[in-house]
Order: sequence, then C-alpha cells, then structure tokens
Amino acid sequence: MGSKEKRAATQGSGKRSSNKINRAIRLQYGVLPYRFTDLEVLLVRTRQTRRWIIPKGKGLKPPKSAAREAYEEAGIRGTVGAKSVGVFSYEKLQEESSAAIPCEVRVFPMIVKRQLGTWPEAHEREARWFEPVKALAAIKDEGLRELIAAFVRKMIARRSLQAA
Repeated sequence: MGSKEKRAATQGSGKRSSNKINRAIRLQYGVLPYRFTDLEVLLVRTRQTRRWIIPKGKGLKPPKSAAREAYEEAGIRGTVGAKSVGVFSYEKLQEESSAAIPCEVRVFPMIVKRQLGTWPEAHEREARWFEPVKALAAIKDEGLRELIAAFVRKMIARRSLQAA
C-alpha cells in the first residue's frame, strides 16, 4: 500500500484504521487554526525541511495538547473544538538518526482569538496566515491538504447558511 493510500485510509474519518499496515507508531494531536475576516488558516514551517504544516505534537488530552502546540509553535490562543475534524498520516524524520517514524495526527479546529508577537518557538518557525486556496497550494502533504480542503468547504457552507 503506497503512502497516498495509507493517508486516504485514515484521513477525514476521525477513526484510526484497524489495518496493521496503516497503524502509526506515534499518535499526535494538531490544530487547524482559522479566523474570519474572510476565512484564513494559519500554517507554520517545520524546523528541518521548512515545509508548511499545522501545529501538532503529543501529550496531555487531545484538545489541550493541540492548544499547547498552537501556542508553542505559532504563538496563538483561541478556542479548540472538542471534536476532531479528521486524521492524517505522515512520516516524521528523526533528527539524530534520519529514521522515518510513521505518525498519525488527529486534528482539532481552533478559532484564533489572539496572536502573540513572541512565542517559545518563534526563533525556529515562521507562522503565516493564508487564504484557503493559497494554503492548499503551499502544503506538500496530500493527507493534510485533503483534510484542510474538506474543513474549508464545510466552513464556507456553514457561513453561507448563516448569511441566508
């Protein structure tokens, strides 16, 4: 099973796959930070490869862990939804050994209320707001891209219903 198939097997369902081939070694929790002026999402750069991703990490209870990572990696505070908007998988390269560790990330939405000028990883990471189309173009990971695209469609539909 290729990496695209592995990601598609778990992305968006919010459930972990029972297929052993798809099972990740490391479970992480991430946030999909967003705000409304017009809908925008916040992405951060990875430390090593400088790719655009969402804040994510491990520890604590899922929404609390996601909120902590959002602060540490992007300097943002806000309200994290209790329900995951989906799951994606990727391979994390270990700095010491360059070994790839399969990871699964459960993603929670976060409406951003505050963005700080400094934060713990500000010297290591860039954080930037993107219009949805530009965010999708900037993200290399297909599973994350699909998850964000589905979230954006849902948010646009919800806003359209509220405006009607």
